[in-house]
Amino acid sequence: MKTNKTLLSTAVALSLLTSIHQAHAAGFQLAEYSATGLGRAYAGEAAMADNAGAQWRNPAMLTYLKGTQISVGAIYVNPNIDVKGSTTLSNPQTGNVIYTTESQSDDFAHDAIIPNVYLSHQFNDLVSLGFALGTNYGMETDLGNNFSASHFGNEASVITKEANLNLALRLNEKISVGGGVRYIVGEGSFGATAPAKNVVALHPVTNQSISVPQGTTLKYMEGDDTAWGWQLGSAWQINQSHRVGFTYKSEVELKLEGHAEGIGFGFGTPQLPQLRDNGYMLLTLPATAELASFHQLTEKLAMHASINWTDWSSFEKLEANLDTIGAKMVKVENWEDNYRFALGATYQWDAKLALRTGVAYDTSAVSDKNRTITIPETDRTWLSIGASYLLTDDLTLDAGFTYIFAKDAKIKESRGYESDDKAQLVGGAFEGEVSGNVWLVGVQASYRF
Repeated sequence: MKTNKTLLSTAVALSLLTSIHQAHAAGFQLAEYSATGLGRAYAGEAAMADNAGAQWRNPAMLTYLKGTQISVGAIYVNPNIDVKGSTTLSNPQTGNVIYTTESQSDDFAHDAIIPNVYLSHQFNDLVSLGFALGTNYGMETDLGNNFSASHFGNEASVITKEANLNLALRLNEKISVGGGVRYIVGEGSFGATAPAKNVVALHPVTNQSISVPQGTTLKYMEGDDTAWGWQLGSAWQINQSHRVGFTYKSEVELKLEGHAEGIGFGFGTPQLPQLRDNGYMLLTLPATAELASFHQLTEKLAMHASINWTDWSSFEKLEANLDTIGAKMVKVENWEDNYRFALGATYQWDAKLALRTGVAYDTSAVSDKNRTITIPETDRTWLSIGASYLLTDDLTLDAGFTYIFAKDAKIKESRGYESDDKAQLVGGAFEGEVSGNVWLVGVQASYRF
């Protein structure tokens, strides 16, 4: 009977992972791997072993889990991101302003439900195994065709699903190590359309401006791929009350194979009458690392902390490599490494109820120059609360809640890159500001067999 329950829970989680779109967090990275960690702002995760979900952040923590355990949960993410500003189109020959349009797009980042399922099994006192389903990366934005700067990009998405198989070894009473293989299924897209007022060309005889209908596709590309990665982790039990963990996840490169279309690539013109072309776009999912600590200060109170690093400098550009016309730039990115700092606490109210809280600060993965409308990356501050309740000796229920303040930030496009400058000639330059916040609510159930 217990085996049947495990198989059923796994099947439910697999069906969720094949149907849910993810949401944007730091860059397009997702910290939201469990409701348990959500309640402490994911502080100390690489040194924590609350349930089978611990392996997602540090496979070495499997050695701290007794017996066979399963954990299933989901997190609802509600981003409220707004952008407003003005678009100014100038005559490319005289520099005179043709028009200025005010524009705004509200709540353009999509809501999401992020599910997860984890299994752990203590093979013996020294060896533990684990299996996990979740996601590390995802986002989806859609500013719509009415946005006056849609020629720089009006939609973008990255959707990934990931399976881990992990092994952990207890080397001695103080040191544990672990590692695992990661299988990632990913898809992505980027699109840009013509705004209401645009100039796509000049008439060869009259030299008059030629425009296209609003919403005409300038550039659009989509594709999908699967890839493999790996992760390593370690834990040092300094003494009974203090523990340190370190973990590293490898970079994964997706070759998103699909198709491209749009007059920005030259399709649908006398010189290139075909309407689309097949090809691929490379997308790097960056390497990450975490250093975390856990400290049991009193019988009831524990503190935990984390420092996270993400190698976002590996995300340099989105470039279409097409069968007929070769390499064409879609969007220059030039991101920079991101850091996250988190501090949390757990208070054991009584034998059944544990209360959590935490605060975290995410630094932006882009400089002010490289911030774009489609991925309006900025600094964020997390405030979190959560709780666990031991319903029976083997069943624990968790809930977490987080509110994220996103720092207001300026956006200017063109940013000076050639592909941006070409887009500016079509619909003008954009200057504006992005603002917003994010709500996260998570629930989780963990059972020990």
